[in-house]
Amino acid sequence: MPDIDFDDDPRSARYDMMQVLTDKLNSIDIDDDDFCDFPSPSCGDIDQWIERLKRGEILTCAEVRQLCDKACEILLTEPNIKPVSLPVTICGDIHGQFSDLLELFAIAGNAPDTNFLFLGDYVDRGRYSVECVSLLLCMKVRYPRRVHLIRGNHESRFLTQVYGFYDECVAKYNTALVWKYFMQTFDYLPIAANVGSEVLCMHGGIDDSDLCEWEALDRFNEVPHDGIIARILWSDPSDIDGIQRSPRGCGQLFGPDVTEKFLCKNALTKIVRAHQVVEDGFKLQHDDSVVTVFSAPNYCYRCGNLAAIMELGDGREPEFVQFSAAPYNSVKTPRIPPKYFI
Repeated sequence: MPDIDFDDDPRSARYDMMQVLTDKLNSIDIDDDDFCDFPSPSCGDIDQWIERLKRGEILTCAEVRQLCDKACEILLTEPNIKPVSLPVTICGDIHGQFSDLLELFAIAGNAPDTNFLFLGDYVDRGRYSVECVSLLLCMKVRYPRRVHLIRGNHESRFLTQVYGFYDECVAKYNTALVWKYFMQTFDYLPIAANVGSEVLCMHGGIDDSDLCEWEALDRFNEVPHDGIIARILWSDPSDIDGIQRSPRGCGQLFGPDVTEKFLCKNALTKIVRAHQVVEDGFKLQHDDSVVTVFSAPNYCYRCGNLAAIMELGDGREPEFVQFSAAPYNSVKTPRIPPKYFI
């Protein structure tokens, strides 16, 4: 695979500058005069939005606000560790690759027939992050018991300003408001999911804490740069025992012994995570007790990797479905003109 900057280091020299920009953007008045009354969208509204998105159209700014408000209302009721029933189809990183997300649904089926769990990193790097996150939130709102979304390290204000999502929102809407609506929604996403009471899923990895500590965390904030939430969203498995410093600059590397102890302590059998591009779309480590799933084929349009989804049924033995990149969709999303051009 070609060399790509995968570190996403929040402690880079750019941090102070980006923090100033984040503070400035957070001062945007969310209650803009043009969007003062937002009725909750109906099922019919959501169905229409889904069809429009699949045709390559984007939602209006007002519709994004309605969607995010409703999504937050639903996510607020969900615990830090979201219980998910079997059978379930588990999906890894999407990263704004909209044609490949549609290909994923063509292979796996659509909600509500298929029960989906997405492990985060819906945005950044790909060209269609707005479409990806809009579609996934529409599906979450339409089928809240059949579509489960948890947070990845890229669902953050800092990384989205560095890796493309902020710029994409401004280019497509001529305003940072839409980006801010999505960021506030990301703050509500659960940080993990427990599938069938035996399989723990998260974006990054584990540490030496236990699930009682995870459940007590205040998740409704920007992703921190250290602490348990940072480790859940940023960590990676290692073949070396123990806990080591991560080359990413955030999170940590956890070895087979750490996994074994964590599973035993929390009465679990397996960890499923995303966060790392793998050539075959999935990878088994730590005596098959840690599974990495990555669902963005030909990552960044040049890595050449396969993608995969993981199907977990009542028998608990996972099945993996691999797929290649869909033909590139060159549909040009229209940019919404500023008011003074209307």
